[in-house]
Amino acid sequence: MAASPPDDGDEWVDAVIAEDLLQKSDPVIQQYLAGRSALIAEEQKQRSDHSFRASLSPMARKAAAIVQRIRAEEQSSTWTPALEESLAVATPTVTVHPGMMFTLAKRTMEATRLWQIVRRLPKGALLHAHCDAMVDFDYLLPLVLDTPGMHMASPTSALATAAQRRDAGVDIRFKQQTNKPRGAPSSSSSIWDDENYVPGTFVPMAEAAETFTPGGRDGFLSWLRSRCVISQTDAVEQHHGVDEIWKKFMGCFEVIGSMIHYEPIWRAFLQRLMKMLVADGVYWVEVRFAWQIDYCREGSEEPELDYTHMFQVIEEEVAKFQATKEGESFWGLRMIWTSLRGLGTRPIIQNMSDCIATKLAFPHLVAGYDVVGPEDAGRPLVDLLPELFWFRKQCAVEGVNIPFFFHAGETLGDGDSTDNNLFDALLLGTRRIGHAFSLYKHPRLIQAVKDKRILVESCPISNEILRLTGSIMQHPLPALLARGVPCALCNDDPAILGQDSEGMTHDFWQALQGWENLGLAGLGSLAENSVRWAAFEDQDAEEWLRDIREASVGAGIKAERLRRWAVEWERYCLWIVTEYGDDGDGEDDGDSDGNNVK
Repeated sequence: MAASPPDDGDEWVDAVIAEDLLQKSDPVIQQYLAGRSALIAEEQKQRSDHSFRASLSPMARKAAAIVQRIRAEEQSSTWTPALEESLAVATPTVTVHPGMMFTLAKRTMEATRLWQIVRRLPKGALLHAHCDAMVDFDYLLPLVLDTPGMHMASPTSALATAAQRRDAGVDIRFKQQTNKPRGAPSSSSSIWDDENYVPGTFVPMAEAAETFTPGGRDGFLSWLRSRCVISQTDAVEQHHGVDEIWKKFMGCFEVIGSMIHYEPIWRAFLQRLMKMLVADGVYWVEVRFAWQIDYCREGSEEPELDYTHMFQVIEEEVAKFQATKEGESFWGLRMIWTSLRGLGTRPIIQNMSDCIATKLAFPHLVAGYDVVGPEDAGRPLVDLLPELFWFRKQCAVEGVNIPFFFHAGETLGDGDSTDNNLFDALLLGTRRIGHAFSLYKHPRLIQAVKDKRILVESCPISNEILRLTGSIMQHPLPALLARGVPCALCNDDPAILGQDSEGMTHDFWQALQGWENLGLAGLGSLAENSVRWAAFEDQDAEEWLRDIREASVGAGIKAERLRRWAVEWERYCLWIVTEYGDDGDGEDDGDSDGNNVK
């Protein structure tokens, strides 16, 4: 017969539990934990960053442990209910957590120690970025406004009402100066006057800014900026869907493109881009380029007949920057030529011809070819096969090497035509895939991407702002990393999407704070991959794969730059240990980088 419980039932239950409950030191529990650790460790051997982690120096391991500690501290000290209450004033439904929606977290993340650490990280190469959306508008818009001869027009209507200012077209270009005194009206009409303005009439930008209400110049710049960026409200209103945000997104490009296709602005644009990239630890950039032939030389409003002068300017400005003290560490810049996937056959073929002609004239500046624009709304790659095979044939005839770097899988679809772009990108021989957001749904494709050593150019913040994911926590990139797919982080369109900077620190920070399995070593691996898969020079398929396979032990440009990046990585890890090592013990815990397998 069982003993009767004492009067105090809780004490009796506790006594029974204490007698029968196994302790963690018990051999059965220890055996279970050992098997658990072995299983986790075995899975982590499949990660794409496993070899990088395994080769970390003692200094890098210590730096990784310090960063992991700071990350954990800021999770509990920064992302708190107090922050939630302050943000809720503007956004009542906000819930604060590490890895929350980017536009809501941006100001807070930039005030953290982790931000300062990630800012210094040598990020290597930026492989996926669109030219017009690269330079911050706090710099660009005043530059455009103050450039002599800049005029603006609205091709459809005046900009008198709030709806017109929000939706009507805006065209900004250089026009020949008039002889009127400054401040004198250029005509009887104003672009802000619905009754008298004739659509398509260009007015001096300075005059438009001075007469803007409310706020004059400052109000004008604020309004113009709103036409060039996706606002916080646009970003968080996820219920509007992918198509709605893409309309806003493409409208931004239409306004921006018209203002920077003028030589003085283009030169300043390039200098600002390179300067800010180097400040962010980026040494090389491959820029997607999708301009029509509307570029004008200084003092001329007649567009050039081809891209020769514009690419001469690129060549000159890169050399000019590299000759400066701050440009000594900049390796260079190349363009990935792009056609808009929504166009018909004739304009795409013409654009491809322009690409080949420019490649013949500037072989060192054209790295490859892509088609861009909203995948869901544009032509899928399978529909573009006639044009793409024509392009490949013409490249062979002209003796030029222009490999493919395709956008593909930038979609929520599963098995639709957009999702299937992934299959065509692979079959067409793409060397990297832009976004590949839906790749995680395709086990056979994942294996093929690994076998063919194709890199995924991942742009987490872009995918969030453009409605593919609610936050970094829901992004599929960790699934690709866990399956061994080589990836690199990129910023895509930072000026439009809200980063307000040319660099990649926001995307790197979001990944580090959002994904437990990444850590500093994971960031380092992603940065190293960007150098390993960069198109520093023209190479055939065999040479390209050889240099990727040999990495830093090779003999070419890529190997040399991988070795240079590795030196900067070790210096960076030493800086972390020196700057933050005294804040805690800095000792290794588990594998020191968020992958604790104990």
